[in-house]
Amino acid sequence: MESFFLICFATGLVLSLLSLVGGFGHLHIGKFHIGHAGHDHGASHRGSISAINAFTVLAFVTWFGGTGYLLEHSTTFRVPVVFLLATISGFAGAALLWAALFKVVLPRERVLDSADTEMTGVVARVSDGIRGSDGIGEIIFLQTGARRAAAARSEDGDAIERGVEVIVMRYERGVAYVRRWDDLTHP
Repeated sequence: MESFFLICFATGLVLSLLSLVGGFGHLHIGKFHIGHAGHDHGASHRGSISAINAFTVLAFVTWFGGTGYLLEHSTTFRVPVVFLLATISGFAGAALLWAALFKVVLPRERVLDSADTEMTGVVARVSDGIRGSDGIGEIIFLQTGARRAAAARSEDGDAIERGVEVIVMRYERGVAYVRRWDDLTHP
């Protein structure tokens, strides 16, 4: 029985680590790819995620195997008692993972659309001054609830000093072309 429990523990642990390293179900090994089968990226699956899924099954197998091995190896309990305690432990481990993932993490997740990361119209502050027409500087702005930075150039060719509030007029090849906010509000 020890070998059975040890194999369950090792298999569950290895597969759990592979899913973690592989991006929670999207494993890329060279040109070989596992994942995305039957997965619609545009849909929200919050209400359709079952409590019995690959993550909770792997958690069950890992906890079941680990607990069973430890009890079988270090106690004098009979096999049915060890099996029962290992099963209870497996369900507890799966329930903990389910609660952490599906009650805490996933309800805060949402699918981004292109409007969430659109740069045109973003109000920013120059953090590294932009020299004349061929100069490049940096802007700092808030987007999707996070502070971000981007390379910036002056759209009209004028120098823009540090600390000035600007608006992004267009965004090309990773560079934001900006104008002073004051120029747009007070022409």
